[in-house]
Amino acid sequence: MQNPFDNPGFAMASLTAAINLIPNRYGRLEQLGLFPAKPVRTRQVIIEERNGTLNLLPTQPLGGPSTLNARDKRKLRSFVVPHVPLDDVVLPEEVQGVRAFGSETESESIAGVLAQHLQSMRNKHAITLEHLRMGALKGVILDADGSVLHNLYSDFEIGPKSVNFALATETTNVRNKCVEVSAHIEANLRGEFMTGVRCLCSPEFFEKLVGHGKVEKAYENYAQGAMLRDDVRTGFAFGGIIFEEYRGQASTLDGNVMRFIAAGEAHAFPLGTIDTFSTYFAPADFNETVNTLGQSLYAKQEPRKFDRGTDLHTQSNPLPMCHRPGVLVKLTIS
Repeated sequence: MQNPFDNPGFAMASLTAAINLIPNRYGRLEQLGLFPAKPVRTRQVIIEERNGTLNLLPTQPLGGPSTLNARDKRKLRSFVVPHVPLDDVVLPEEVQGVRAFGSETESESIAGVLAQHLQSMRNKHAITLEHLRMGALKGVILDADGSVLHNLYSDFEIGPKSVNFALATETTNVRNKCVEVSAHIEANLRGEFMTGVRCLCSPEFFEKLVGHGKVEKAYENYAQGAMLRDDVRTGFAFGGIIFEEYRGQASTLDGNVMRFIAAGEAHAFPLGTIDTFSTYFAPADFNETVNTLGQSLYAKQEPRKFDRGTDLHTQSNPLPMCHRPGVLVKLTIS
């Protein structure tokens, strides 16, 4: 009997196209479009840093010696792209009898079963990508078990920046704290530009911020006090920064819940940059994908031993990256 999964519609190229068409419903960072995709052909990414300086040129008498142009200093850094595989299985009982209802053909029904599996696997890859991107936004990219994949601060040989907002103190000038954050980001853009600053906050930090006396007073007469009446967790502007509550979290394989932003913390970053943030996608480790540009997701299937079902394999090879980790600022309650 012919295996229905031998249909060309279930080949690697077709399944990969199918899983990439499934929308990513997980991740605030995906919605913000902060990390544009950059496909690469290798499993390592080489990032070149060029430190250029702008010098004032002195005047010289006519015929005198010219000022010698100083060359930019260049430095190469290599990063290994993480490999995130996920396997599943389609058992015969999931496919058996799927033609009984309506007028569906056998292939269409099997495609529906596969779509359910691919959707579930796509969601897990999506939340994993959100976790990796949030790590890049904090300067330290962590694996699912909490181990460090890349510490951008040590890789780029700089120190992290943290600002204590002292929200437990009523006399704290919160606006000045915001100016300190924005000024630090602007000073570390290093040739980049931005359109604004956004801050993703833990629920604890956000609650303290909107409840602070100086913040409430500033908004008493703004839009007839709409900020004090309405739910502003989706974002409100104060001191030149858009603050937004962020509740991203996921369960680990051992059943523990991992919060992407620790309690009492917030993380600020620039918006509207050109190449400060990127997500590199490397190709899968398949024969068909050698020396090809990477895609965000790959899917492939093969029959199990004795044709007792079909193994379904998906993988993603993403490396979210902040090329200027000096623009990342951690905010704390106290």
